[in-house]
Amino acid sequence: MIARMLGFLFLALGGIGIFLPVWPTTIFWIVAALCFARSSPAMRDWIYARPKFGPSVQKFIEHGTLSRASKGGALFGMTLSAGISTIVLWERWAWLALAIGLILCGAVYVVSRPSGQA
Repeated sequence: MIARMLGFLFLALGGIGIFLPVWPTTIFWIVAALCFARSSPAMRDWIYARPKFGPSVQKFIEHGTLSRASKGGALFGMTLSAGISTIVLWERWAWLALAIGLILCGAVYVVSRPSGQA
């Protein structure tokens, strides 16, 4: 029950990214598909069937792979986030260091994933 509710929450959060280009879709839908894996396989399959995001979600969940295009998009978004964080947190060094550190951890994770087809 909780996994299913979380699945719908993350599905909705990912849906926002379809309309707002700066909001991520795929990562929220990966989490939603993981929540639906046992609680609602039909919803997981519905996510997999979405033409634009489904194949990427399925490949990441089943094989742990990211396409080169996905890696590039993720790294671009992280670079943009680092730039915005630097501007906003310039006077707050501890918070800036934390933000940049978390972004770097995410970047290392993305780069370390095997590449699948685009």
